[in-house]
Amino acid sequence: MSRTVTAGLDGSPESRAAADWAAREALRRGLPLRLVHVHEWQPYSSVYAPLAGAVAAVDPDVQQQWAESVPREAAAVLAGRHPDLEISAGRVSGQPAAALAAAAEESELLVLGSRGLGALAGFLVGSVASATVAQAVRPVVLVRAGEKGDDEHRPDLDGLVSEYTPFRDVVLGIDLARPHDDLLAFAFEAAMLRGTGLRVVHGWNLPASYGYNPAAIALDLEHELTGAQAKALTQVLAPWRAKYPAVDVVEHSVAGGAAHHLIEAAADASLVVVGRRVRRAAAGLHVGPVTHAVLHHAKAPVAVVPHD
Repeated sequence: MSRTVTAGLDGSPESRAAADWAAREALRRGLPLRLVHVHEWQPYSSVYAPLAGAVAAVDPDVQQQWAESVPREAAAVLAGRHPDLEISAGRVSGQPAAALAAAAEESELLVLGSRGLGALAGFLVGSVASATVAQAVRPVVLVRAGEKGDDEHRPDLDGLVSEYTPFRDVVLGIDLARPHDDLLAFAFEAAMLRGTGLRVVHGWNLPASYGYNPAAIALDLEHELTGAQAKALTQVLAPWRAKYPAVDVVEHSVAGGAAHHLIEAAADASLVVVGRRVRRAAAGLHVGPVTHAVLHHAKAPVAVVPHD
């Protein structure tokens, strides 16, 4: 099966923003767009109430009609905006997170919506989006409600923003203990497709022996540790700089956790790229503390790339 960019739809404003973002990304990548609505029948749900009241909401036929209309109507809107884009739309039945994760397997990437809480609070990641991110074996991008195409671009000299002004940078969070190729390739490709720069953030911690007495670190040792981490980051990125010479890379090796620095960088980014190690914890699937924090608080769209 040929690869697509897939967007999950549930009729909400955040999922419509995700579908619009997915359409633009599909055009950038020269891929078709697939719109998917996962229908899980419920005996009562207020999401159907606007159609014909609470009584009609329990009718399976009404629910089916609504489920079929969601991707069809979104496809019509996007086709009007992007007449050159190949778009398919449909629905599948089942448990939403599992169905979306399955759809992601056939996709270049999966795009979902998250409820935006403003510039400071960022995302409110719902249970379906969280579970999908934790299960998917392909990259998943989460997009805030209200996200527009212009938000990806920098203002011009007059302070105006449009699709014709340069893209904001792509931001990559990397762990040098596991600098996986899939994560690096996704970030460099995203920056190249946008014709913009890549800011790479690596957070590192002091050796455990200094954990209870940071004052014991001499200034020269601190400089030595900082220099060693910066050098290691440069070495990891060197072959990728050579592979993507058109991408302007800025490296940030920072002491302390990376989450805060990534969230701060997201305020002026077109996309934030983070990784997720594919493994099962004792308590089930999870995404790791840095990725979890970025998903819940970053202002820009966030791509989560699974890796071994």
